[in-house]
Amino acid sequence: MKINLLHSNTSVDTKNVFYLSSNNNYKNLPLAENEIQYLIQQVESEVSLIEINQYTRKVFVHVASANDPKFKDYEKMRKLGHSLHSKIQESKISELVVVDHTLNKEIVLPVLEGLSLSNYQFLKYLKNTEKVKHCLNEVHVLSDVLISNDINELQAVCEAVKHARNLVNEPLSYLTAQKLSDEIKKMSKESGFCVEIFEKTKIQSLKMGGLLAVNKGSIDEPTFSILEWKPKNAKNTNPVIFVGKGIVYDTGGLSLKPTKDSMDLMKSDMGGAASVAGALYAIAKAKLPVHVIGLIPATDNRPGGNAYAPGDIITMYNGLSVEVLNTDAEGRLILADALSYAKKYNPEFVVDLATLTGAAAVAIGKYGVVAMGNEESAGKMSQLKKSGNTTYERVVEFPFWEEYGDLIKSDIADLKNIGGRDGGAITAGKFLEHFTDYPWVHIDIAGPAFLGTADNYRGKGGTGVGVRLLYDFIKNYQS
Repeated sequence: MKINLLHSNTSVDTKNVFYLSSNNNYKNLPLAENEIQYLIQQVESEVSLIEINQYTRKVFVHVASANDPKFKDYEKMRKLGHSLHSKIQESKISELVVVDHTLNKEIVLPVLEGLSLSNYQFLKYLKNTEKVKHCLNEVHVLSDVLISNDINELQAVCEAVKHARNLVNEPLSYLTAQKLSDEIKKMSKESGFCVEIFEKTKIQSLKMGGLLAVNKGSIDEPTFSILEWKPKNAKNTNPVIFVGKGIVYDTGGLSLKPTKDSMDLMKSDMGGAASVAGALYAIAKAKLPVHVIGLIPATDNRPGGNAYAPGDIITMYNGLSVEVLNTDAEGRLILADALSYAKKYNPEFVVDLATLTGAAAVAIGKYGVVAMGNEESAGKMSQLKKSGNTTYERVVEFPFWEEYGDLIKSDIADLKNIGGRDGGAITAGKFLEHFTDYPWVHIDIAGPAFLGTADNYRGKGGTGVGVRLLYDFIKNYQS
């Protein structure tokens, strides 16, 4: 879906149009007298999205009540965009003009965002798409407060989310670790960030024991992707680093998952990697003045060949030994190597994203993401929470008390890779903490990364959660 900004004198009399108005001016819209009366009646009945059928075209109207919108109002506007998209699809409309009478960017941009994200579909493997394909191709915007950069930024972020969704929705039959790296290369060419891919030989030379151990059961080789956006006008001296878990499929390894409601959705276990790639895409496309690096370790986790086994002890990239008690706690092993590798950049701040634990999903469901971090990250955690509210990818901070670290102590190694049922999401974070010595936040996106039923503009399947959160964080970044 393409979004264009129109000149203020453009006529929309013959176009399908959506008027975004306010309480002050909706009675002055260019409609017939009987239509204005109908409009007044609908507004008094608190109808949010009003439809007027003029036979040769459709007119939609929303009367915004918030003059000074807050983050909950932004979300209402995104949902309005989704409702508008449903109406457009019902009417088989391919082209729409949005006319902004609110003169408020914080109202019109979230509507356009919800409209664009609702238009996403993953149809790659369908033979016949005519009956299901969305009709909307172009949206033209008439507004006295928006500039081209606003539209370009919006499109960059929405396209980034859609790229991330595509990656999550792809099956393992296509998206191996190598293919994931290939797709990241394509995204880099589109947006402008640089990328370097480490193949298995390089990973072996670096002695990334966690990534190599998880990969032992697979016939497909692992990759380690390094994404970098380094503008000349970067306002940070040292980089911000995003680390994304890239388990392209997770059987659980020898600690095999049960199929129902567990293994069948595990193509989505690289949601963190998709979010990091999407965030770098949007950041580069919008040319934000912040130096950002993405690190993505990738492999599948299978029980074949010489698969690593419960009871094994592996040596990580930073030299720590880990007793593997459950091969289904593999994501933290590949993340740990990447977090250790991040030290070579002397980072200003590091955040990792991962579909890491069922415990996080059970704790807060699809309604937000779970976060925890070390003491040095307190200021950045506050910034992430603010961005989480703005994008409605809300961040819930869990306690990170030192006592949780006792649960992953091993008798025969430096660490064990699982704790127990108590505080499962937190002990996973505590494991990762051992591989950091910089300000760091861990974000568990297991709840909202992949949805079995449609959830408004987030859709069904891969949601791309984390892309908009990280983008807003970098857009408003403070060292």
